[in-house]
Amino acid sequence: MATDLAQDDCGIELRAVRRDELDEWYDNLVRAFGGVPEAAEERQLYLELIEPERTIGARDGDAWVGTAGAFDFRLTVPGGAPVRAAGVTMVSVAATHRRRGVLTSMMRRQLDDVRSWGWPLAVLTASEPAIYGRFGYGAATFQAHAEIDTGRVRLAVPPGTDDVRLRYAAPADVLDACEALYARQVPLRPGMVARLPKWERVALLDPESERNGASPLQCVVAERDGELVGYARFRVRPDWDHAGAKGTVVLEDLEAVDPAARAAVWRFLFDIDLTSTLLARGRPVDEGWQHLVSDIRRCQVRLRDSLYVRLVDLGAALEARTYQAPVDVVFSVEDAFCPWNAGRWRLTGDAKGASCSRTEEPAELALSVRELGAAYLGGVPLTSLAAAGRVQELRQGALTEASVAFASPTAPWLPHGF
Repeated sequence: MATDLAQDDCGIELRAVRRDELDEWYDNLVRAFGGVPEAAEERQLYLELIEPERTIGARDGDAWVGTAGAFDFRLTVPGGAPVRAAGVTMVSVAATHRRRGVLTSMMRRQLDDVRSWGWPLAVLTASEPAIYGRFGYGAATFQAHAEIDTGRVRLAVPPGTDDVRLRYAAPADVLDACEALYARQVPLRPGMVARLPKWERVALLDPESERNGASPLQCVVAERDGELVGYARFRVRPDWDHAGAKGTVVLEDLEAVDPAARAAVWRFLFDIDLTSTLLARGRPVDEGWQHLVSDIRRCQVRLRDSLYVRLVDLGAALEARTYQAPVDVVFSVEDAFCPWNAGRWRLTGDAKGASCSRTEEPAELALSVRELGAAYLGGVPLTSLAAAGRVQELRQGALTEASVAFASPTAPWLPHGF
């Protein structure tokens, strides 16, 4: 646990943060990210979500100079199992203390803690993608951002779409029903996170300072035979020029249980009066709307890295997921930062389960734990990493076998940040 004191050679003290110190600790985090204060409601919620026993800080004398925390998450992995994962968050180092090993010390301490908790995985979203690779984190999921010209792009919806009825609802009034629908989707896609109590409130954060001229948060729910089958949370940003209205719909969140319900919600967003653009950010890369549009080029789809995965207990992590094809391969793994993972491991598994244990057998694939993290959720092929020179095939055929087995038929996706 993050309760012991430690001090590096430069006199920086690393220790757990007490509940009565969180405000001061959080102030230093805000300063490291530019110093613009968050809305009071957002700050208060995150202070409630923080678990002090999993939060550490670096102190130089009486000043905080580094911050790092971890949330207790259940992450869906291929096969649908929820796996305990440390949601690494709120990591910062004061600008006055860069290049003094503060970040490395915090990452070292944190991964040791995660191992002591018995959690197989650590995950994070990176403010800068160049930072965390050296600590063994690999980019495992990506998200699609689209800026859709709804004045020129049309949707061809599937049968049953017209059977879905939509109505406006106050976001808070339907929160419980929407959360229940979200919970049903979590096991269906790797990378999704089961929301523990209080996390549902994050979706309702609506500070005026972050709307960028858009409306307060709006919500529409989709129903069939009186049952909730989908919802969307969004804002509308009005705009006009000499030719008329050209407002923008900003999609914040969308879930639905089947293609017809999903299409009904998307069609609603396309057709909102006085708007001509739909901004859809942070969406799954394989989301079906891309196959309903009349002109994908006018949707300006682009990708961005999202969730980074770190295998803390390599054997337990690889056993926690299933594999879409039979696999029996020996990995030679490099892991300088968590040396307990280094060495040769034999993975055998299929769609029913897997085992992974140390072995003295000859290695058939050689890679680092970073590559295993990138491939873990099934969205990054091992063949692609091999093409970049980051995976070495030592037995002919082993690369294809492992790459096919690791793949997920549904692209992994992180639905929200943390």
